[in-house]
Amino acid sequence: MAIRPILASLSRHKIAALLIVFEIALAFAIVSNAVFLIHNRLQRMDIVSGVADHQLVQVQMAYIGNEPDAEARAQVDIAALRQIPGVRDVALINQLPFADHSSNGGIKLDPRQRWNTVHVAEYFGQNIISTLGLRLIAGRKFSPGEYLGFGAVVRALHSDNLKELPHIVIVTEALAERLWPGQPALGKTFYMGNGIQFRVIGVITNLLRPEVPSIGADYSILFPIRISLQQAAGYIIRCAPQDRERVLKAAVATLKRIDPNRVLLHHRTFEQIRHAYFQNDRAMAGILVGVIAALLLTTAFGIAGLASFWVQQRTRQIGVRRALGARRVDILRYFQTENFLLATAGIALGCAAAIGINVWLMAHYAVPRLPIVYLPIGAVTLWALGQLAVLGPALRAARVPPTTAMRAA
Repeated sequence: MAIRPILASLSRHKIAALLIVFEIALAFAIVSNAVFLIHNRLQRMDIVSGVADHQLVQVQMAYIGNEPDAEARAQVDIAALRQIPGVRDVALINQLPFADHSSNGGIKLDPRQRWNTVHVAEYFGQNIISTLGLRLIAGRKFSPGEYLGFGAVVRALHSDNLKELPHIVIVTEALAERLWPGQPALGKTFYMGNGIQFRVIGVITNLLRPEVPSIGADYSILFPIRISLQQAAGYIIRCAPQDRERVLKAAVATLKRIDPNRVLLHHRTFEQIRHAYFQNDRAMAGILVGVIAALLLTTAFGIAGLASFWVQQRTRQIGVRRALGARRVDILRYFQTENFLLATAGIALGCAAAIGINVWLMAHYAVPRLPIVYLPIGAVTLWALGQLAVLGPALRAARVPPTTAMRAA
């Protein structure tokens, strides 16, 4: 089909044509970035935590006032919780992945460095690896004699008696690769705080930080530090997935029986913790899906409405073409080609707008760069939408009989 007559016809309807082009460009730019953001959120929600997600429950309680024998009480609680049928392991841990607070620290490979090499999440607690279901891939776990109580650690720090501190750690595989690329991490040393040296004795596959940053989500360290309920994110209990609800109820009852004066803060599964953490991501993805649907629907209605108007305006012209021998398929192809040209102009303009919006989002909201693959996907979507939207009016135009030209005359 000759393009020149179509362009000549569009030149006589510049304003209407430009409105459609701008509408398609706006839809393309927003939809491309919105789909990218939705994909990012879905990837973020699907991130691997490193722990046995379906086997963990949390019971978080708090004392009223300070308890000088809190560490001893914690050991009594742990021993009682282990007696519950179905319980595989129990630990007191200072934080969990997807929690609402985080303990972090900076690492230096040389104590003379001015800036930290990397920031990491710090996990304290006894028996963390077996309770969380972490996988040790190199080295060894902490032995019982290597643990130090949290109170003793605080006293050593206050008195600058750094020799009393534990100087061994277990790190994640991602952190080991970040600090010593391509090298075995066992035996390597680094520094934290006021030049405190630590030596790596073990490497685990992965353990997410409580928050999920875009870079370094698996940068975590385990320290051999025993804690009490006052420093913990609660008792973490591992059991079979089908036993979680029963174990939760039994754990709460057991802890209340040991000390009824404690306040129950949370009792939930790890899946519930994860679900709550990503509630804003799910809400954002839902809103963006609604925006995309509304925008595409508005664009489709705009294209269909304008095409219907043009069909009505060109009824006599269509009749003349039919009288001169144009087939129905020729009329149909005319309107589809016209829409394709408008959509192509809009998509070209929308590509520049999509990149501009992404650059603005990167600068203000730390959004990753828009992959180029989203542009051709968006282009195909808008082309298909335009062809579907114009199909109805184009079919009506194709049904205009040749006698219309004679009646209009």
